[in-house]
Amino acid sequence: MPTKADKLLKENRKIGMVAVAAATVALACSLSPPASAEDFEIKWPQAMRERGDLIPKDRKRVSKVTRPTEDFSKPERFETMSGGSATTKKLPNHDAFSQSSANLSFEEEETFKLGNALFRKMWVSSPSSTDASDGLGPLFNSRSCQTCHLKDGRGHPPEGSADATSMFLRLARGPATEDEREALKNFLAPNLPDPVYGGQLQDKAIPGLLAEGKMVIEYADQPFTYPDGTEITLRKPSYSAENLNYGPLAPDTTLSPRVANPMIGMGLLQAIHPADLIVNADPDDADGDGISGRVALARGTKLDDPVIGRFGWKAQNASIREQSSEAFAGDIGISNPLVPRHAGDCTEAQVDCLNAPNGVQERLGETEAPDPVMDLVTFYSENLAVPARRDVDDPEVLRGKEMFYTSGCTACHTPKFVTSRKTGNKAHAFQLIWPYSDMLLHDMGDGLADGQVVGIAGGSEWRTPPLWGIGLTETVSGHTFFLHDGRARNLEEAILWHGGEAEASRDAYAALEKKDRDALIRFLNSL
Repeated sequence: MPTKADKLLKENRKIGMVAVAAATVALACSLSPPASAEDFEIKWPQAMRERGDLIPKDRKRVSKVTRPTEDFSKPERFETMSGGSATTKKLPNHDAFSQSSANLSFEEEETFKLGNALFRKMWVSSPSSTDASDGLGPLFNSRSCQTCHLKDGRGHPPEGSADATSMFLRLARGPATEDEREALKNFLAPNLPDPVYGGQLQDKAIPGLLAEGKMVIEYADQPFTYPDGTEITLRKPSYSAENLNYGPLAPDTTLSPRVANPMIGMGLLQAIHPADLIVNADPDDADGDGISGRVALARGTKLDDPVIGRFGWKAQNASIREQSSEAFAGDIGISNPLVPRHAGDCTEAQVDCLNAPNGVQERLGETEAPDPVMDLVTFYSENLAVPARRDVDDPEVLRGKEMFYTSGCTACHTPKFVTSRKTGNKAHAFQLIWPYSDMLLHDMGDGLADGQVVGIAGGSEWRTPPLWGIGLTETVSGHTFFLHDGRARNLEEAILWHGGEAEASRDAYAALEKKDRDALIRFLNSL
C-alpha cells in the first residue's frame, strides 16, 4: 500500500513540481513535520549553530576580522579582494563576470571551461541529429543558460523590444487539497503551480506547439520628493499575461516577475557556514531594531536534516546544484536527475506537450541532462569569480561607505564573512569574502510585494541580494535595471523602493545631503 510520502511525491509530480529523489522520499516517512515554518526554524541542530570547523583560536580571529568597521578614513585590509583568494583581478570589462576563481588548479580550470561550454550550449527540439543536444521544451523560456544570464550577469525587463528572455513570470497558487497542504508543510514543494500553465509562463514553444502566452508590463509614474525638495519619479509596474493559448489562468494564481540574477560568487555564498547565517536571524525582532530577518528553509536533496535556502530571489533553493537543476527543467525544459521532468513545465492539461518526443538517450542516462552534464554546469556556476573592488581608497567612496553604514544598510547587507573550512572545493574554504548580504529573508514592504508565497517566504519577503559586482552591471550587462523585476532604472531608484524592514534605512538615505547621497551611490558602484 502506498505510504503518505509516496502519495505526496505522486501529487508533486502530477502538478508539475520538483520531483524528489526516491531515496529521499523514503526518509520522509520517518519525519514529523513541523507545526509551522517558525517552529521548524528554531530547531536547528547544534552542529549548524556553531562553527565546528574552527578551533578556538580561529574563532577569535574570524570574529575580529568580520566585525563591522568604525574607521572610514581608509580602506580595510583585503577590502579589494571581494571573493578572497578566488577574486579575479582581470580588467573589469564586459567579461568581468565570466572569469574563473583565481585559485583553481590547472585541472579545475579545464572542468570550468567544459562547464562554460555547456552553460552556453543551445538546446534543440527532439528528435535531432545533433548528438546529446536535443530535448528542448517542448515549452520553454530560453534555449540556453547563457541566454538568460547573458555574460553571466543580470537580466532585464523587455525595454523597447519583444525580448523577455532574461525575465519571466512565476506562477503560483494556494493549496486546494490536504495532500497539497502536507506537501507545503513538509517543504516538498515551495509552492503550487497553476493547474494549466505550471510554475512559470512559457513564452516560447517548439515547432508544432503554441507558446503559453506573453508577459505584459505597464508602468505608472510614482513621484518621490526628498526632504531637501529634490523630486524624482519612480516607475511602478503592474503585470498581466496576454495571448493565453491554453485557456485562462486559475483565479487565485499569482504572477511574480523575475529577472535573472548575476552568477558571480555563488560557490562562496554556498560555503558560508550555516551558523553565520542563523546567528543573524531575528524572526521576532527580539532586539527591537525593526529588522527581523528569517532563515529560508528547504528540504534540499535530503530530508533528514533542515536545510538553509540560499539561492533564488526568495532563497527557495539550498544549493547551486538544485538551482541549476530547477533552471534546466523550468526555463529550458531539459530534464535532469534532480528534476526528471522530460516535458519541462508542461502540465496534464497540455497533452500535446506531454506527448512530444524527448531527448533522453539511454546510453547517456535516464534524463536529457544526466549527472556528468550537471556536474560540469554546477562546477562552472560555483566558480564564477567575483571581480576585485575598485577605488577603495577614493575619499568619496570612503565617505559613501560611511553613509552606507550609518544609514543602517548593513543591518541586512552584511559586509563580510569567513567561509567554512569544510567545503566541497578548497578554492572556497576559509576565505574572507565581502558579499554585502546576510542571505536572509526580509519583509520589503507593500511596494515590492508580489503576493506570492515561496517556501516560508511571504508575499513581501525577499532574500537580501548580494551587492558585490553591482557597480559593473552596466559594463557587463549593458543596463542599470535593478530589483527582482528591473523596475529600478538605477541604484538611486532601487534604494528608494526599499520599504518594510528597510524603510528606516531608505529614509536615512533620503535625509542625507545630496553630496552624501551621491557618495553612497559612488560607494555602491565601487563594489
